Parts: sequence; structure tokens; C-alpha cells
Amino acid sequence: MELENPVKYNRGRVKNPEWIPSAAACGYGEITLLFGKELTRALKESFGRKFTDPLIQPLHEFDWNLFLEEKKKELKGEIWAYDSTVMCFINDQLLGDDANFLNWAYKNWAYTDFRPLPLYRTLAEDFCLTYMKNSKHVFVYMDITIQEHPTGRLLFELFSDLCPKTCENFRCLCTGEAGRSETGLELAYKGSIFHRIVKKGWIQGGDIKSGSGSNGESIYGNTFRDENFAVLHHKRGILAMANKGHHTNGSQFYITLQPAPYLDRKYVAFGELIEGTEVLQELENVPTNNERPKIRCVITDCGVYSP
Repeated sequence: MELENPVKYNRGRVKNPEWIPSAAACGYGEITLLFGKELTRALKESFGRKFTDPLIQPLHEFDWNLFLEEKKKELKGEIWAYDSTVMCFINDQLLGDDANFLNWAYKNWAYTDFRPLPLYRTLAEDFCLTYMKNSKHVFVYMDITIQEHPTGRLLFELFSDLCPKTCENFRCLCTGEAGRSETGLELAYKGSIFHRIVKKGWIQGGDIKSGSGSNGESIYGNTFRDENFAVLHHKRGILAMANKGHHTNGSQFYITLQPAPYLDRKYVAFGELIEGTEVLQELENVPTNNERPKIRCVITDCGVYSP
């Protein structure tokens, strides 16, 4: 999205470092990240060759928290207390958050940003809507209750371009629009439970028949074939179909709790968690007996997410 550049600056006060800065920003908070994006772009447009092309990496809430945890392990020190939703780097060195970036731009390039916060809110909303539209993916949510306590929402991005049939099965089970199967089973995740929690492995749900983990049906019949193995189990938060062997996909699914390459080419992964870091953590921490949760973890509502 190209916008008119309203950043004001005074060229007469610019300090010209001899080195050529390379700016990068990673973040989740739409407003703070968009602020960093607009500032780096403005600096590049105004000073041309004095800046390399900035690298801007937007992240969803879940991926941002994974990124932040990795950076805390890598950089250590004071970053353990880092609580911003954007991280800015200059020449691969951590500068700080958006406020640190603005201060650096003012000191080195005499930049001052006069744009009001409501403008950034509007731009952030447009940015999010544009991403979801251009991705051509389906987004679905699940509201979770643990021991009758409303815990929060899991928001998934389904890779409907890679696994259209698998994603359509999951989407319809979230909305319940498929009605009942030939056996009379209601084809819907709403009201079903997470019946299995494998510590450092995955959490599993989707037995819409008994909740025992032995049953389930797809919208296509009892089971359907493995679509492909294009999506890997390369990180925490991958969404995949559980099965009893090749080509036995029904309604049961799982969410990985860490990278699980040993599941690749055995189970069809078709999406990922993009929001719900704390909710997944609470599910992971539920006490178990032989991988069976000791308290009820229920999908109280679910459906297609529309921002």
C-alpha cells in the first residue's frame, strides 16, 4: 500500500554518518510495526543511497512471541525484560522498539514524525485487512473454556491454497454448516473437547462423536484420503489432521507444541495458529493422567473469522 509521505524533517540539521545504515524491523503490534515501516520507508525515500532497502517483517501474535523467545535466548542480557511488540535493528544490531527508532532517526537524520495516532490505527486496520484478503487463505477461530472458565480464543490460518479439501473439512466442522452425517452425527466442533495432551508434543481434539479419541467423521464421509504433505511440522502451533494410518482422516486434529519433524509425511498439516499464545499455553499446562486431561477443555464456539 503506497501512501503519501507526510514525515517532516529539516535537512539543514541532518548528520551524515559515513556508514550506510541498513534498517530492519520485526513486530506484531500493527500500529507500532506500521510506524516503523513508514519511518524506514520515509528515510529511504528522503536519503536514497544513504540507506539500503529496509527489511520489514510483520508477524502475527503467535509468531511474534516465538520470535521474541528466540531473540531473548540469543541476545540475553536486558532483553529478557523486553515487552514491546516491535523490535528494530540497525546493521543487525538491536536498536530497541519504535520509540528508540524514532529517537535514533531524530538524532542522526533530524526526523520528526507529526502523524497522529488515529492515522496509524486506520493504516493498521487497512494493513491487516489487505493481508487477509491477499493471502487467499481461510481464517477460523475456536473459543476455549477450561474447567468452565472462559480462557480465550485460538485463531488459525488455513492454507487453503495448498490443502483445499482438508481445509474445507476443517472449516465446515468449525461452522457446522454440513449438518449431520448419514449416521446422524452432528458434524461440528462446537461443544467437543480436547481429549489428549502430549507434553512437549501436541494437544489433540476433534472427536465429535464420543470425545474419547477413538471416533470422528469428516464432511466427506467416515474418512478421506491424505491430500498432500506440503506443510511441515517445523514449529510450535502447526495445525494438522490426526489419523489411524494413511488415508484415514476424519475430524480429529492436533496442534503442535514444538517442532515435530518426525510427524512429516505421516500426518497432513494444513494450517497454523496465528493468535492465542496464552490460550495454547494454558491448554499445555492442564494436568493429565496418561495424556488424558484431568479437567474438561471445551471448544465452546467456533467459526470463520471475519475482521
